[in-house]
Amino acid sequence: MKLDRFIRVALAAVIALGFIIATGALLFISESALNVWDRLRAGPPAILYAYVALMALLAVAAVWLAFKLLVKKKVAPERKSTPLSKSDIKQRLREAEAVGVDTSDAQAELQGLAARQASGAIHLCFFGEISAGKSSLIKALVPKADVVVDVVGGSTDDVRHYRWRNDTGTEILLTDVPGTGGHEDGLDDIATEEAKRAHLVLFVCDSDLTRAELNAIKLLLAFDKPIILVLNKADRYTADEQATLLQQLLQRIDALGGDIHRDHVVAVSAGGETEIVERLADGSEGITRRERAADIGVLVVAINRLLDEDTKPLDVRRERAVFQIAAEKLEAAEGEYRLQRSEQIIRSATRKAVVGAMAAVSPGTDILVQGYIGTTMTQELCRVYGAAPRDLDVEEFLSMGQSRVGRALPLSMAVAGNGLKAFPGLGTVVGGLAHAVAYGLIFDALGRSLVLTLARHGELVPKMAVKEFEEGISEHLEASVRRVAKMALDEKSD
Repeated sequence: MKLDRFIRVALAAVIALGFIIATGALLFISESALNVWDRLRAGPPAILYAYVALMALLAVAAVWLAFKLLVKKKVAPERKSTPLSKSDIKQRLREAEAVGVDTSDAQAELQGLAARQASGAIHLCFFGEISAGKSSLIKALVPKADVVVDVVGGSTDDVRHYRWRNDTGTEILLTDVPGTGGHEDGLDDIATEEAKRAHLVLFVCDSDLTRAELNAIKLLLAFDKPIILVLNKADRYTADEQATLLQQLLQRIDALGGDIHRDHVVAVSAGGETEIVERLADGSEGITRRERAADIGVLVVAINRLLDEDTKPLDVRRERAVFQIAAEKLEAAEGEYRLQRSEQIIRSATRKAVVGAMAAVSPGTDILVQGYIGTTMTQELCRVYGAAPRDLDVEEFLSMGQSRVGRALPLSMAVAGNGLKAFPGLGTVVGGLAHAVAYGLIFDALGRSLVLTLARHGELVPKMAVKEFEEGISEHLEASVRRVAKMALDEKSD
């Protein structure tokens, strides 16, 4: 109780002393300022104006320095993926090429678009899950085409084009793509990208839409693709069942936010062969194949109705979709470039940390902030990811990282020692070499944690980066120990 009273009295005394000091300082400053002002007014006006101008300049400089130190630099806003113009995507390609990004895939999309535009044909893509009957529909539209159709699903394993002219003479390029949902890797992406490149997509299904089909339609709607929803194999359903299914399909599209006209949801039958099990005269059963007549009239009407509208919007929408594909491929290439460049920066910083630790007489855990290595690595990684952190953010990240190094050092030393033992003929290595490897591992882990944060957030978030460092330190150490140990041995042998 007495101790509590003593603390309260001491605090009151400190507050009183602070008040006295602040009051005295204020009076002293006020008196000095008034004396200076009186002398300036008594002197030549030129000296007064020069003094005021100098004080104003110093005030502006102080505000500017505080702003640069405390306020984040303006980060360029994220580029919107849509809508993109031709000049937009070309400008981005030039910028990416200037820093060494591989833009070949994105350039190929633009070249492919130019070739399609030069042909003047309307591109119509049959898209849907495996065994929905896409190839059979094309065969029904173009009987003379060499379309591969098999009763076993998945007969289409690449992109195939077939020419067709409608009643008005419009040249249409029918595109058959692999069915989605198959077991072969990569075919879904091939089919989806080709659908995005088309003027018009015929989404083929044979029943109510599955979750995967709904997701595919949602993706196509995001690319502003005109869609005709085709219920194939409709001859399996009665008229009432067909009507119910078509209504359900419309409701599914409405729920996705799509705007598909009722006339663009049609029920058809591609015909073709079907296997029938028959009982033979001797009482045994046999399998025979029978032809089913195609019924695709409403599909042709739906296609013609869409094409009878102004085709320019179709060209514009197709162009924007391809620009978006090119932008996505450019972003993927930029991501790959960032990873490669980040790897170079981290390895360079790790090597410098190893060399610095080997050269230090008594290295300490403050190696992260004593030298320029940590700051340089952080700033270079931020530049690679387009981040512009405050100097305080960099200092905070390195300071927080340093505080965790003390806890991580025993683990990194143990991992370093084990890593060095793995090299033939080296034997048990302790001391400076293991210490250098340990610091190299810490730098490596710190850099990779920072890259993860920059990739996820687009900016330096010190707390998040340090959290990534803490949570992933063991994994990073184990993954990098042999490489860093070899780095240290190479430096020692030089």
